[in-house]
Amino acid sequence: MKLLIPAAAGVEATVKRQLIKLGYGECPAVNGRISLNGDWRDVARLNVFLRSGERVLLSLAEFPARTFDELYEGVAAIAWEEYLTPHAHILLDGKCVRSTLMAVKAAGGVAKKAIVNRLREKLGARNLDETGERAIVGISLVDDIATVTLDTSGDGLHKRGYRVLSYEAPLRETTAAAMLDLSFFRADKPFADVFCGSGTLPIEAAMLALGIAPGAHRDFDFTRWKGVPDVLAEAREEAEDMRRRDIVPDIFAGDLSPKAVSVARFHAERAGVARYIRFAVADMRNFTSSERYGILMSNPPYGERLNHGEDLSALYRDFSVMFRRLPDWSCYFLTSFRGAERAFGKRADKNRKLYNANLECYYYSYLGKKPPKAADNGAVKG
Repeated sequence: MKLLIPAAAGVEATVKRQLIKLGYGECPAVNGRISLNGDWRDVARLNVFLRSGERVLLSLAEFPARTFDELYEGVAAIAWEEYLTPHAHILLDGKCVRSTLMAVKAAGGVAKKAIVNRLREKLGARNLDETGERAIVGISLVDDIATVTLDTSGDGLHKRGYRVLSYEAPLRETTAAAMLDLSFFRADKPFADVFCGSGTLPIEAAMLALGIAPGAHRDFDFTRWKGVPDVLAEAREEAEDMRRRDIVPDIFAGDLSPKAVSVARFHAERAGVARYIRFAVADMRNFTSSERYGILMSNPPYGERLNHGEDLSALYRDFSVMFRRLPDWSCYFLTSFRGAERAFGKRADKNRKLYNANLECYYYSYLGKKPPKAADNGAVKG
């Protein structure tokens, strides 16, 4: 089977590295999708273990589609009856780029008609009641070539299952995982998020340090399809075996808002990592540490003015002043505020464009010294 893993812009290299760690080697990326060959066991493993991929798609067909007739025939030629029952709840997800067929809704309607007619013919069903298994079908039309996919994940892989309470401007879990992957964070390195919000960054840091697979405790659509072996239990067993129980990560999460800290702590409890994170209602300006080396990583506020009327540039200046008290630490932050680097008062060692959901942001990296191998660190204070 050919599998496709969509990745947010700027995150493709991160997902590729994660695939290499999982034993899949170098995988090509085209149009924001990383492709590889695999079987149902790989579908389960990728859904359970990938930290920054958005979904795992099963690629069913690729063919020229300059007309609706060509699109219909191409979709109708796919053996949908091998995956779906007469009760399948079929949803269409489409995009059209530089193609003759640019009407996404109309293309989706043609594709669904082709699927329904195929299932009626092959399964001998008069009506499809759509009360059963969900099937999200992707129709991607790029340069007049249609790629048809079936979404094995269902809900996006950023939905780990622990974040259930809403809080303003949440950081996407897959983006947080990419930020960690693009940093010097390691399981034995102190980590601090002084703008923790709903807790995504410290929770993802704890899960990474402890080897907790992000999808180990959620369900996926492919398990409800026809002909799929029971492979998810095997992937979950592998995930349990890979958990690290020999370390206690040093993670601090602080925020000026008591509500944010309460939400973050609740999410950490759901993720099973609350006992590894020290939460505090605290002003980031007062953060300090007795450790010489560590990782400071945050997703600071984006709005031009804060709720209490403070100028956002002043916040980033104060953030920089605090960071300078930690001369050998590394600092990473993601923001859409275009004046962030200037306000921080120092050119970043690295910066790259990342997207938090659909919001264009920049990820700034200020790299500290590498600790000696035998460094003996103290404790973080907030």
